[in-house]
Amino acid sequence: MNERDAGLTDPPSSGAGQDTPAPFQPLQPAPYVPPNPEPDENIRHSLFGEILDWMLAPLLLLWPMSIAITYLVAKSIANQPFDDALEDRVTVLSQQIRTVAGRPTVQLPGSARDVLRADDVDSVYFQISGPDGAHLDGDRDLPRPRTVNSGMNADERARNGSVAFRNDSIHGTPVRVAYSWVSLDPLGARANGLPAGLALVQVAETLDKRAHLANEIIKGVILPQFIILPVILALVWFALSRGLSPLAELQERIRARPQDDLSPIDPRQVPEEISPLVGSFNDMLERLAQTVEMQKRFIADAAHQMKTPLAGMRMQSELALRQVDPDEIHRSLEQLAKSSESATRLVNQLLALARAENQPHTGLAFEELDLAQLARATVQDWVQASFSHRIDLGFEPADAPLLIAGNALMLRELLSNLIDNALRYTPQGGSVTVRVRRDGEHALLEVEDTGPGIAPSERAHVFERFYRILGSNVQGSGLGLAIVREIAQQHGAEIDIFNNPRSHSNKYPGSLFRLTFPPPLREPDDAE
Repeated sequence: MNERDAGLTDPPSSGAGQDTPAPFQPLQPAPYVPPNPEPDENIRHSLFGEILDWMLAPLLLLWPMSIAITYLVAKSIANQPFDDALEDRVTVLSQQIRTVAGRPTVQLPGSARDVLRADDVDSVYFQISGPDGAHLDGDRDLPRPRTVNSGMNADERARNGSVAFRNDSIHGTPVRVAYSWVSLDPLGARANGLPAGLALVQVAETLDKRAHLANEIIKGVILPQFIILPVILALVWFALSRGLSPLAELQERIRARPQDDLSPIDPRQVPEEISPLVGSFNDMLERLAQTVEMQKRFIADAAHQMKTPLAGMRMQSELALRQVDPDEIHRSLEQLAKSSESATRLVNQLLALARAENQPHTGLAFEELDLAQLARATVQDWVQASFSHRIDLGFEPADAPLLIAGNALMLRELLSNLIDNALRYTPQGGSVTVRVRRDGEHALLEVEDTGPGIAPSERAHVFERFYRILGSNVQGSGLGLAIVREIAQQHGAEIDIFNNPRSHSNKYPGSLFRLTFPPPLREPDDAE
């Protein structure tokens, strides 16, 4: 045998009868601690309410704005016909101005004055002023225009005969004023800051009729909206209810399912928008179905395998109760202790297998570790058991640390099962060697023994759960190598079985289990 650690090659002592320590103690699951969600996470949001809010909030916000804009438009519409009437009055008055002996005069009959001022609602004022600002006719209190409300000068306005408008007040009452400049003497001198030879004609009217018309327009536009708005809200509510009804139907179909129905939901029966959600839900159902199937298989296998040791323990206990000879009672108790030990080992391995199979679903935390150091510590745990079996257990380290990515607890479980399997099948006086070495970029873990070996036809089946090679006459549960395969797959390691190349016996060709791990995370430093 190759060079071995001195600390692990002590010859078997006379303590063959010592109890073998259990190589694996199942971990107690950590108590579940519910997450402490943030306060906002406790608030349930309604999809229906969210959509309704986003639809109605802009509507309720824009509605007052619509009323304000409608009011402004209504005022503009109401002003136009009354402005046209004022313009006509200014035009009529402008035609009544004459020049007599070089001075402007107004020839306005009394009936025309009455018609001009005739209005049932508003008060109408007019004023005619000469070129020098002298009052010719009408109301003296009507204010003159402060500025010309156009870039067009007064002469041009007079020649064009246009009428301008402004808002003003008389006696504190707001009025709308239409005014125009009438040309009397185009060649006259300018006076008072205005072109000379121009007479000013103004007609003013209070705003009661305009306000009344604007209010009528507003009523005609707004009142129907008070009827239409509830109809719109009802239609929005109905549309949202219809649009979200597939979600309610999907909920009812899921609730109507039997408890054990984990079949996927047909994505063709749901709207396109929630197809991704249904796809994710189907993926979760598939994973859940695998987990449930794994649990069912575990329970069935555990129940099946526990029958034999429990039946043996019951038979031995009943036999001990019927015995009166102390020696027979002692033998029955010894058998009962062996059956109890076998049942304990079976339970431990079932728990280890269940934990190994569930790791891919719960997530396995990998870290950088030294495979050689881990193997040395694990072999040391089995030295006492090798003494009990009278087998030489050795360890051959690598020349340098072998860094891999893995979970130390699971890898110790893997190596413990390989060592336990080797010790059980190796006859007394044989040897078991654990070896770690490097092969290029890969780290190798090897466990070889001098036992009967495994035939090539059996090597594909020994990793199956509860599989036992016929005629081996070795007690075991058939779970050790299944645990090894599960943990190896989680670490991306390949496992191979060979005959022991160092065995020269035809009867005991031995076995060599070799695990090839992926390249390490990084190369070890030379200083290490």
